[in-house]
Amino acid sequence: MGTKNPRDYNYKDEELPILCKFRAFSLKRDLDEFAAFSPKFNEEYATGYESQITVVSDLVEPQSETVQRKLITNRLFATMGDLIDPINRLTGYINMASATLKVSATDFGLAQLRKGINTKDAENVIKSLHLVNANITKYNTELTAQGLSEELANKFVTPAVSIAADKEAQYEILTNRKAIVQNNVSVCNNLYSQLCEIMKVGKILYKATDPVKLQEYTFTDLKKRVHTGTNATAAKASTAGTSTSEGK
Repeated sequence: MGTKNPRDYNYKDEELPILCKFRAFSLKRDLDEFAAFSPKFNEEYATGYESQITVVSDLVEPQSETVQRKLITNRLFATMGDLIDPINRLTGYINMASATLKVSATDFGLAQLRKGINTKDAENVIKSLHLVNANITKYNTELTAQGLSEELANKFVTPAVSIAADKEAQYEILTNRKAIVQNNVSVCNNLYSQLCEIMKVGKILYKATDPVKLQEYTFTDLKKRVHTGTNATAAKASTAGTSTSEGK
């Protein structure tokens, strides 16, 4: 069975407008030489190309969703950070109850919880919190005898719910956006087609005259610019399709 609305490019969706912006700069700089090659490449062409980049940018990564995801991520990280003091206190009670508890802070799940917080790994934090909360319930009598309060115990319950909800919210945003992009993939394909056209003409113009500019008009150079972190926004997760027309 074939893929519905297949992509002509093999980049992440959010990478496509970034790649195109690099070549928009080159096109505007070299527009006189492009126009001398073909009257097709005029100011209107360059402006239209930039307009399409804006359309695709808004399609694959709308500013409103970017802000929303940032707010969710900041809240998620803040919630994880607020666990540090409760972890320290619970560790103290575990150590104080060691004679009767016979379980270490590591086995209790606190070491993995710390690791998840330090690496900002929300899934690991959620998993570790489930273990910690199960052990708090299991050893509640021994820990309460050492001073563990219900208030402190709840400081592990509430974040487990909150972090899971934020992860779900992030997933829903990304999933909905992927569906919208999939339904409008022809817009992305059209922009990619224009990018390929610019790249091909750039190679014709500079293959025998300017090796530096020639390098700019290769997909190898474009990939390098994105994948070496030239633009940090290209690092977010999305889907990519199969390329059918890319050249080097």
